[in-house]
Amino acid sequence: MGTMANQQVYLTTVFQMKNVAAVTMLNIAAGTAAMAPLLGAFLSDNYIGRYATLAFASLASLLGMVLLTLTAAITKLHPPTCTQPQECQGPTPFQMFVLFSAYFLLIIGAGGIRPCNLAFGVDQFNPNMDSGRRGISSFFNWYYCTFTCAVMVSSTVIVYVQSNISWAIGLGIPAVLMVLSCIAFFIGTKLYVIVKPQGSPFTGFVQVPVAAFKKWWVKISELPEKELFDPPYLSSLATKLLHTNQFKFLDKAAVVTSEDKIKSNGEAADPWRLCTMQQVEIVKCFIRIIPIWFSCVLFYIPLSQHNNFTVYQAQQMDCRLGHRGFQIPAGSFVVFNMLTLTVWIPIYDRLIVPQLRKITKHEEGITVLQRMGVGIAISILGMVVSALIEQRRRYIALHKQPQEVASTSWTISSMSSFWLLPQLILFGLCEAFNMIDQTQFFYHQFPENMKSVGMAVFFLGQAVSNYTSGILVMTVHKVTGRKGSRNWLSQDLSKGRLDLFYLTVAGLGMFNLVYFIVCAKYYRSNGTGNGAKPKVTSEVEEEMTIPF
Repeated sequence: MGTMANQQVYLTTVFQMKNVAAVTMLNIAAGTAAMAPLLGAFLSDNYIGRYATLAFASLASLLGMVLLTLTAAITKLHPPTCTQPQECQGPTPFQMFVLFSAYFLLIIGAGGIRPCNLAFGVDQFNPNMDSGRRGISSFFNWYYCTFTCAVMVSSTVIVYVQSNISWAIGLGIPAVLMVLSCIAFFIGTKLYVIVKPQGSPFTGFVQVPVAAFKKWWVKISELPEKELFDPPYLSSLATKLLHTNQFKFLDKAAVVTSEDKIKSNGEAADPWRLCTMQQVEIVKCFIRIIPIWFSCVLFYIPLSQHNNFTVYQAQQMDCRLGHRGFQIPAGSFVVFNMLTLTVWIPIYDRLIVPQLRKITKHEEGITVLQRMGVGIAISILGMVVSALIEQRRRYIALHKQPQEVASTSWTISSMSSFWLLPQLILFGLCEAFNMIDQTQFFYHQFPENMKSVGMAVFFLGQAVSNYTSGILVMTVHKVTGRKGSRNWLSQDLSKGRLDLFYLTVAGLGMFNLVYFIVCAKYYRSNGTGNGAKPKVTSEVEEEMTIPF
């Protein structure tokens, strides 16, 4: 977190890159880092397991952090320092190669850590026991608490060191902490519950539709689960997916006909003609989440644009705290998002949910999808507020006495940067409602041998959104700046129209909200087919039913 928290400022000040180029580059890097978990999840669930994936990814991340630190510590690895914009030199191809190499190693690390760290932690608990389920719930809470604390420390202490003391020291601190993290991780090796890879059903995604097509002539009865091929579940985990009535055509893949042969061990002789009911339900899981997943992609666009350009807004505002002139680093303002999230979660959980529970009779107050919808609505409001604040900031910078003219030739508005707090608070609430519930949603919609894939799908949404955000920025920058017209995303924000860009993104959010409401209305959660609920096994029942 500390390594990437202030990269926008690092690229524009140390590597002398333009704002749009830096934003585009970071969007691509973030998108690739969010897409890499698909490969990490595939390798983890199929071949090497979560522990080995985490071990390799942690070492790759460490090497990436060290290399990025060297780009700041060694003068030949970054452009020379300049005081006048016209004298600044861009990075050389070799310097960019070293920078890309550091990002590449960090992306490899993200590809293994992101899909496996949460799932590996949950592996330490038995989900079929009461104590295990309580432990999982507590683990989720502590996971996000730790994550929030890491973001706040990164956005304050680390960013301050980077901006005011030394970039080399500021980037070196996270590298040292990563060394300690790796040591702690490997020390606990003998204590971990290491689940062997049980195979991720990627092949089934193709086998099921092929088998269903081969049996297009088969008729499905009103109670198909009684005639579907459903052999005993060989997984060490006890839970199974229940049959659902959606996408009945796919059920044909699991119908046993006279032409199908079954081996003595209970497996189908031809898996391309006869699939298990579990394989069919897994494919249904993927089909069901696609519309919701696409909405999640659109949801991240306002977050991405806000996180990117709020830093640049802060750079062109009065960042002084009090009369002593203490300057708050522009990259530290993201901490207010995390503070909002940290304060809001216990208030919502302890005060609001009990009241909602009385009204809705729902155990969680409102459903996961309802909370996600609230998050989308707040993101729209956040973009509108951001546009209004930017409009005011720009007006003060152009029509009133500016605070100063920086060496970058930017017009610094005398408007206090604390006027950014309303939009930061709104986006903190937005993340509290939507992002956390997205994690819960994707985690619980997949079977046990696909938990890593579920987390990878979650990050894939961020990947596609980051790429889309990069394309959006480049398109707006190119279209609005042609034929001598005013560029909305000018290097000097006061000469651009960032407020109009924010309103455009808010319009995209409005479309997403309507689309999400339609999708949520027709969504059918996994494991609730035919009105049934997944079986829950107590500790006493488990002792009676599971042989030792």
